[in-house]
Amino acid sequence: MPGLLYIVATPIGNLEDISYRAVRVLGEADVIACEDTRQSRKLLDHYGIHKPTISYHDHNEAERTAELTARLCAGETVALVSDAGMPLISDPGYRLVRAAIENGIAVHPVPGASAAVAALAASGLPTDQFHFGGFLPHKPGQRARVLQALAAEEATVIFYEAPHRILEALEAIGSALGARPIVVARELTKLHEEFLRGSASEIRAQLAARDAIKGEFTLLIGKAAAPPPDETPLAEAVAALERQGASRMDAIKQVARRRGLSKREVYDRLLEK
Repeated sequence: MPGLLYIVATPIGNLEDISYRAVRVLGEADVIACEDTRQSRKLLDHYGIHKPTISYHDHNEAERTAELTARLCAGETVALVSDAGMPLISDPGYRLVRAAIENGIAVHPVPGASAAVAALAASGLPTDQFHFGGFLPHKPGQRARVLQALAAEEATVIFYEAPHRILEALEAIGSALGARPIVVARELTKLHEEFLRGSASEIRAQLAARDAIKGEFTLLIGKAAAPPPDETPLAEAVAALERQGASRMDAIKQVARRRGLSKREVYDRLLEK
């Protein structure tokens, strides 16, 4: 009989942020695959869970996937955890989940804490849509291209960032996206939890003034403020574009697009005048 693979969310800081189900599943598993066994041992000891652990991280993922898949096929129950939050969300685990599915092994998520969702809920930014981008690229050119590609994004954008790169990231955001509402969440659920709100340059200045920048960061970017409505009369707006060299029909199309109108509406209003 094939085994079971559980994807178990663990606390992102406060050890109380774990479900009863997660504790039970970890206590019943045959083996717990951990991103860092030393880090996971703190949580397991806190809840009196004494089960075998095995390392499963970026550097041994291919090798460990084969080993754990064999154990699953032999009928064992494997629980996969990361250092914090939901496994696979900017953490290893994708290969193991794919291998389990391909071998007919049932995969069960055990949901729980997630820094991205927790930060979004308390950010004060729109929550109806969001775009999660993981970690920004380390190289300035690649980072700039990623940010520029998000210039027209309507959803709240979320990134994770390391403390030694947060100042560079905020500078890049200001350069690529201009004045946007920014929220930086630091040390979520921990003793020194903090939310900084403002523009990228304002938050960067606050952090740069500190003696040291520590902690785990979740960075949220709101959409650009809508431009004020254009109150220029339609006839004047069309005439201005014609003076710049646009044909009358192209000028009507541009004005219609800018104001959210159809070409026919603009044309009919011009005729009325």
